[in-house]
Amino acid sequence: MTDVPARDPDLVMRLARLGSIHQFRLSFMRILTRRMAREGWRFEQTVFEINERGEGHAVYTAHTPDRAYSLIAFAHDLPPEKRSDRVIADAWDATFTLFDGIPTPEDIARLAQNIPLQEAGRVTGSELSVSRANRSVRLWEHVVTALTAGQQPDAVQIDAVGYLMRTTAVYGSGKLGAADREMIADRPEFRVPFQAEMLSVYLTRWFVTDLVQHMADCRAARLGKTAATLAPELARSMGIGNSTGLGMAPFLLNHPVLFNNWIAARETALSRVRGLDQASPVDIALFRDLFDRAVQLVNSWHSEHPVQLGKLKALRDDIDQLRGYLERADLSAPTPWDTLYRWAETTLSLEGQEWIASLMLEPYGTLVDDLAATMSADNTATFRIAGAMSIRDLRNLLDRIYAWAIETDWSEPGNKARAWYVSEEKLEPRLGERFEEPIEAYEQPLAPGRDAALLHAALKHWPDEAQVAEFILRHPEHRHVLRRVQIVGRAPYAEIRDNTISDRVMPIDMLRCKLAFFGATKFDPRSDRWVRICMYGNAPLPCELSPETADLWVYPTLPEGHA
Repeated sequence: MTDVPARDPDLVMRLARLGSIHQFRLSFMRILTRRMAREGWRFEQTVFEINERGEGHAVYTAHTPDRAYSLIAFAHDLPPEKRSDRVIADAWDATFTLFDGIPTPEDIARLAQNIPLQEAGRVTGSELSVSRANRSVRLWEHVVTALTAGQQPDAVQIDAVGYLMRTTAVYGSGKLGAADREMIADRPEFRVPFQAEMLSVYLTRWFVTDLVQHMADCRAARLGKTAATLAPELARSMGIGNSTGLGMAPFLLNHPVLFNNWIAARETALSRVRGLDQASPVDIALFRDLFDRAVQLVNSWHSEHPVQLGKLKALRDDIDQLRGYLERADLSAPTPWDTLYRWAETTLSLEGQEWIASLMLEPYGTLVDDLAATMSADNTATFRIAGAMSIRDLRNLLDRIYAWAIETDWSEPGNKARAWYVSEEKLEPRLGERFEEPIEAYEQPLAPGRDAALLHAALKHWPDEAQVAEFILRHPEHRHVLRRVQIVGRAPYAEIRDNTISDRVMPIDMLRCKLAFFGATKFDPRSDRWVRICMYGNAPLPCELSPETADLWVYPTLPEGHA
């Protein structure tokens, strides 16, 4: 094993690269499916009381070795004019909660009065998440119509969309009164971040498959017919969509230690694989197989957004170059993965570099999967300011971490054109135009680069031997960013090293990064501020989940006859 250093934060933590990350072995969905299979979780549908109009509720329970968790789904007959993915919507095709245990009829009656209301309702510590979803109307109608006629839906149409419903929010961690993260963080199944939310989405996918079948059965019965049963391979090919907007973007800025731990896990995994002196014939064969399967996933990735279209073209060009490299390369030669990575770094676009970096990890679960245990964070101690630090050490930290920000001309309007604030109506983050809207008074501290530059300037005449505590007593307005600088001093991947308020900032880069860690695929931006994605596409259905199916499901199976 060769010691290959992890990549420099100055290289990794730029928005353009973060916005090019792809799902990988340590994405949260895949961590969960491996655990569920390894521990032999048992799944059952215990309630399905939904009428022919698609109204009612259903309960799906996952039994872990020690506990049970139940998705309670409420189905609604939503008029088309009320269907909206925007956060200001007040009605949805389906609403959900992940319940801690098995709900009683009284629990369901209580939740029926609250879950369909979403933000206007309230839940308790017995609920671990609250979510909602809308149908992908054209594909939904196509599937119902085909099954009603006794036929299977068209795989091409399914592939073009990828899901029958898309969530517009999956809330957890205390939102609306749900259980705080601390209440469940010590449970083995929830120690990795976002596992409750990922379980909710996995069970939601099962419900959606049952609901579309139920609607086809009801329509066929009215016609005196028997509907076809949706083929398992078609059901498996469909994931759950998600429509995500600006509300998610500040998460990475507001949780620096957690963000550091996610990136550090990925970078440590990459450095371990690059450090391998040899690749076995089995590992090489698996990598080559997954390369072809991953190409198939890229080929099914569609978007109409000009930025994403450019990135997709670059990625497909990169794949052509990678294919040529792999035809020439001897992967049984020494340090094959480091050689491949170094070639990619000088040859491919950021999209291609990060795509192949993720793919290189796939044969090496035994080498990298233990890093999942490092991806959560306890922020309590980390957020305590070290008042005894010298001004010299603080200044050195600033010079090392925020050189790009210190060198930025913050008097230039374009460099501070935007401002983050929270909307009064929905209490959701928004990004406004600083010089066109009256929002500066409400600005959130989500411009760490600018604030670090201001701190650096404020330290100009302070002696090196003075202590941080003295400075903060005189200048408490810098407290928030000084704390952040000290955090990044200990957590090198905690900070995005780019301007988050410039007129060129692309919030979708932040969304893409977080969603890639979830395990999302097929990123389809609809503007620079919101994106649609697919979750659990090709994942085994609960009845199919096993150690053999739980890991590499994200990569489509190659068609028969593929060379």
